[in-house]
Amino acid sequence: MAGFKEYDQFDALGLAGLIKKGEVSAVELLEESIARTEKVNPRINAVIRPMYDIARARAKETVEGPFAGVPFLLKDLIASYAGVEMSSGSRFYKGFVPSEDSEYVKRFKRAGLNIFGKTATPEFGITPSTEPELTGPCRNPWDPLRSPGGSSGGASAAVAAGIVPMASASDGGGSIRVPASCTGLFGLKPTRGRVPSGPDLPDGWFGFIAEHVVSRTVRDSAHMLDYLQGNYPGQLLRIAPPAKTYAAAIEAKPKKLKIAYSLDPALGETLHADCQAGVLETVKLLESLGHTCEEVRLPIHKEEFIYAYTVLVCSEMAATLKEGERVLGRKGKAADFEARTWALMKLGRSFNGGDVANAVWTMAQFSRQWMTFFEPYDALLTSTLGELPIAVGGLRPTPQEMIELKALSYLPIGFIAKQKDFVLKAGRRVYQYCSQTMPANVTGQPSMSVPLHWNAQGIPVGMMFTGRFGEENVLLSLAAQLEQAKPWAGKRPPIHAGGSV
Repeated sequence: MAGFKEYDQFDALGLAGLIKKGEVSAVELLEESIARTEKVNPRINAVIRPMYDIARARAKETVEGPFAGVPFLLKDLIASYAGVEMSSGSRFYKGFVPSEDSEYVKRFKRAGLNIFGKTATPEFGITPSTEPELTGPCRNPWDPLRSPGGSSGGASAAVAAGIVPMASASDGGGSIRVPASCTGLFGLKPTRGRVPSGPDLPDGWFGFIAEHVVSRTVRDSAHMLDYLQGNYPGQLLRIAPPAKTYAAAIEAKPKKLKIAYSLDPALGETLHADCQAGVLETVKLLESLGHTCEEVRLPIHKEEFIYAYTVLVCSEMAATLKEGERVLGRKGKAADFEARTWALMKLGRSFNGGDVANAVWTMAQFSRQWMTFFEPYDALLTSTLGELPIAVGGLRPTPQEMIELKALSYLPIGFIAKQKDFVLKAGRRVYQYCSQTMPANVTGQPSMSVPLHWNAQGIPVGMMFTGRFGEENVLLSLAAQLEQAKPWAGKRPPIHAGGSV
């Protein structure tokens, strides 16, 4: 592998195989990844916290696992790495250093991965565009004027730009699938409880959040899920393990599936023409592979869903503030946070227990209706997003909204109720953008974005498949079949570490 010219030809498992065969060392691979970071990161701002010295020491150690020695990047949110700052994209947490690895990170280490940096995330992961004021906007390698999505935008930008073949990601409203769609990657959100959370943090956002990876290939995601899944002592939510490995699922011949598909805008008002085209093109591909496809209308009451989801997320933000004050030992103030974040925290504090309980009930009722609708189908196909990857700054508050947000942040709690309609209205752009992803977070179903479509301008448009609860094996088997029928791993964006920048 002289000169590492072949680096881009291998996924994470492939690189691990080279190390195992002695064709390259873990030290050489790490230095290549660091060089690629230094080359391309000034253009995309994906890696916000290098951990080079830690990784160089680990590269000299003898490690085991399916990904032994492979360089890897960790999202700077939720996942604690002992002794390394975790700011979560927020000024409030700047300088905070956790003392213990999260279970998620422990499993990455046991898999042999060598973590050499942390990737950008919006403040507390609350927006689908990665533009924290703390570290600045992250940019899409396919078009630097566009966002790579969020909240795992730094991870997706780094993988798409060829820094690493796989990086950690998490998803509470689409934060694995949205960036995977924006950057032409594969991204699977596992079933709720499949990848354990903790041990320090609760199951985030009322259980909506799931952790996994974004990757260039299906097999990397499948093998990584084999290593991440599984219960541990003290885990609150436990589900049955898969009957067979996910690695076996992608090797098995796919069965004939009954797949529902929809062109509904779901939580949005419209569905972009390129998103519609991608769905219809994918239907033709699925039928050519022997699957049965049936068009459906989605059983979703948009206004009820948006209101309940917003109540729950804002309540979580209020709890995030309270927990942060406990952990850091100081009170949070408006200047510690972005104006939008502080306003959502204040809004969350304005809801009472009945508001939150009613939102939980609304989501439970939605889930029952959704699961009943889903029962006849093996999977549901939609576009991942309602629009093309949004412009950098496209989801920022307007100047007028910023004035109102700052004013809202200083209002007493008792007066905020009068401003709820404004905050919900301001969030509608997010629901239009992520119009398809959130239902699977609420129901806990596995859901994946598959890079099957690029528009005429060469912008990736992900296709989303949602499966039955606990059936990642079905989704991964289908994804492997689609990957073989319409390969994507060789596609390279204009900004790529393996070429000109």
